[in-house]
Amino acid sequence: MLLVLSFKTKSTHATFTVRRDDCPTVYLNGKHIPQDTTVIYLGIHLVRRLTWKTHIITKRKQLGLLLKRMYWILGRKSELSLVNKVLLYKTILKPIWTYGIPLWGSASHSNIEILQRFQNKVLRTIVNAPWYIPNKRLHTDLQMPTIREEITNFSTNHRAKLLMNLRPTYLLNKARED
Repeated sequence: MLLVLSFKTKSTHATFTVRRDDCPTVYLNGKHIPQDTTVIYLGIHLVRRLTWKTHIITKRKQLGLLLKRMYWILGRKSELSLVNKVLLYKTILKPIWTYGIPLWGSASHSNIEILQRFQNKVLRTIVNAPWYIPNKRLHTDLQMPTIREEITNFSTNHRAKLLMNLRPTYLLNKARED
């Protein structure tokens, strides 16, 4: 009975599809599981049509609130050194938007640009750069990769790890065949 109680309050299901029509209802032990178009799994917002806009906008809002609380230490009047400001960005803000990047890295250009604009804003705040300094120069001077470059780096590293895990199995199977 306790299982059913927690089941009623916490469980929802989502069917991931690009079709517009409704999905069939799902039952478990004779109980209807409510359907939702968006579910949160391990902090990642999954939408029925597998777009990443909801996740990215949620992370952007979270980052904006955190930046507002950190402005006193990252902002123009802060006496903290540039190296320490960059370190704070990399250790506090960057892990928030990089979480789940192998999944949402395939998001549309417009959605990724939401995070890129945030990163540009933070870098401009850190160095107190005027509006006419190009964003590319900020990234170059601070040796900070863009969001697209980070996606490429994460994807490359993830692929290399997968291949490293597959190779021993492949070699073992090949040795058995011989």
